[in-house]
Amino acid sequence: MSDADSGGIAVLAGGVGAAKFLAGLVEEVGPERVTAVVNVADDTTVHGLHVSPDLDSCTYTLAGANDTERGWGLRSETWLAMESLGRYAEANDVTDGDAAAWFSLGDRDLGTHLYRTSRLGAGLSLSEVTAEITRGWGILANLLPVTDDPLRTRVHTRDGRELAFQEYFVRERHDVDVRAVQVDGVADAQPAPGVLEALGTATAVVIAPSNPVVSIDPVLAVPGVREAVSARRDSVVAISPIVGGHALKGPADRLLRDLGHEPTVAGIARWYAPVASTLVIDLEDADEAAAVEAEGMRCVVTDTIMRSVGVTADLAATALESLAGS
Repeated sequence: MSDADSGGIAVLAGGVGAAKFLAGLVEEVGPERVTAVVNVADDTTVHGLHVSPDLDSCTYTLAGANDTERGWGLRSETWLAMESLGRYAEANDVTDGDAAAWFSLGDRDLGTHLYRTSRLGAGLSLSEVTAEITRGWGILANLLPVTDDPLRTRVHTRDGRELAFQEYFVRERHDVDVRAVQVDGVADAQPAPGVLEALGTATAVVIAPSNPVVSIDPVLAVPGVREAVSARRDSVVAISPIVGGHALKGPADRLLRDLGHEPTVAGIARWYAPVASTLVIDLEDADEAAAVEAEGMRCVVTDTIMRSVGVTADLAATALESLAGS
């Protein structure tokens, strides 16, 4: 790698794609160099517990404890608590609310949420609790929630409903037509301690292959974050979450289309051009490189399908080298 070996790497992160990318990045550059600024607008309260899905996906993946087959949660998980809950709900015809058990929490995963909720209740901030949780897993990379303040994504459907993000994503399986997306609380939020410092001092900033609408935009929307990233645009590289016009996982392609955007690598370039100088796209989209460059971004073509940690480490190296050569 031709960038300064001692420099830090900051990553804007959210969702499973970001978690997988972080695992490859720490393999490539070492965990001590990596700071992930993580989306928290997916956070929710379930059974009185504070659940931070994106932080947990990053934590479990970096710890090597994630369930790679299911794509989320912990490996070798059990579901006895949910089975008990479901028995009561079925016997009493409960079909709505937490008791309906549509949002499943594994038995091991519950320990994380119990700890987080207890420590938040004791007066710690979300970033302080996150540091304690990652310490418990022996993670050396720095995971930062983008803010300690509450953010909540709300999804407005074309049939007139307003859904909390997890209602949209889990209960409805993101199989609804979306009219608009908003992030409640963002106007009054402040970046968590260390976020702006990491973005300002890193050798490079990487926008992970995450959903741009509901994973990356809530991070950029926190006051000061978009400005910090765009101010150093020449050293910011984004990795497209769209391959061949489709998202590899999740609803990014449908969501972009619903909101009037083009679910292609050119559309992703248009989305990120104000904050990033370079877009990394997959080999499948090589013939779209000129369309990306027409949006004002340098285009790098490589294998972006994160089949293994080794392939992902190569992807991370290519992304960083693209900035070093600019």
